[in-house]
Amino acid sequence: MDDPLRLEVVVASTRPGRFAPVVAEWFLRAARADGRFDVGVIDLAETPLPPELTETPEVEAYRRRVAAADAFVAVTSEYNHGYPATLKTALDTAKREWRAKPMGFVSYGGLSGGLRAVEQLRQVVAEIHMVSIRETVSFHEAKRKFDAAGETSDGAAIDAAERLLRQLAWWGRTLRAARAADPYPG
Repeated sequence: MDDPLRLEVVVASTRPGRFAPVVAEWFLRAARADGRFDVGVIDLAETPLPPELTETPEVEAYRRRVAAADAFVAVTSEYNHGYPATLKTALDTAKREWRAKPMGFVSYGGLSGGLRAVEQLRQVVAEIHMVSIRETVSFHEAKRKFDAAGETSDGAAIDAAERLLRQLAWWGRTLRAARAADPYPG
């Protein structure tokens, strides 16, 4: 169980001109610098998941990838006080593959910083038998928080990312060991 945890970072926004890559790349740098994780990216703009939840070869590949992961972080914007529909499709496309795994959140937006989207996502994550990580990284007025190189000096966000990764590693190790010792009864 000393192997790095497989962390998949799910980039939720698929809108043209989206700001998601800036936020995601910043978080990915932090996660990849943490030796507890082997980090991958599931960018929903590049992952063809049918909204009607039909079976396709891409859906099967996606489910295998979700099943192989130990932990997840969703990088999400907030649209109209909610999270992107593409993220709901991504969550609904898999089922048992999510169970007994932790999910953290990095959100961004205007004044709320995406926190309303995260609070809704916590309900969905609980329903699919995941553990929601308490610490959240949130960027209020996100476009003002990053420089041209995609870096931020937002101390609260930097500190929150460190705490999120510590909590995610604990839950990831704990749940991986539990799943190995006694498969989740879902």
